[in-house]
Amino acid sequence: MSGTKILIVDDEQRMRKLVRDYLIREGYSVLEAADGRSALDQFYNDGNISLIILDVMMPEMDGWQVCAEIRKTSKVPIIMLTAKSDERDELRGFDLG
Repeated sequence: MSGTKILIVDDEQRMRKLVRDYLIREGYSVLEAADGRSALDQFYNDGNISLIILDVMMPEMDGWQVCAEIRKTSKVPIIMLTAKSDERDELRGFDLG
């Protein structure tokens, strides 16, 4: 796992910390972004991110938009972190990849 880099994207600092602390304990390298634009900047500037954990509900640029933008150039695995349980939201996530 050493060298495996994960980007956590969530506007809630508490949630980022919870996920970050767990992943670091498990031996992963972690980057964080508090909004969609910062996430895209980090993703494209780093070039070596193995996984993205992405909150759906964020201000300005939501997780759906971030996912769609990343999918234009990359097939990096993305785990959508959301409290939404509507079937339409689940299908939208699958459609975006």
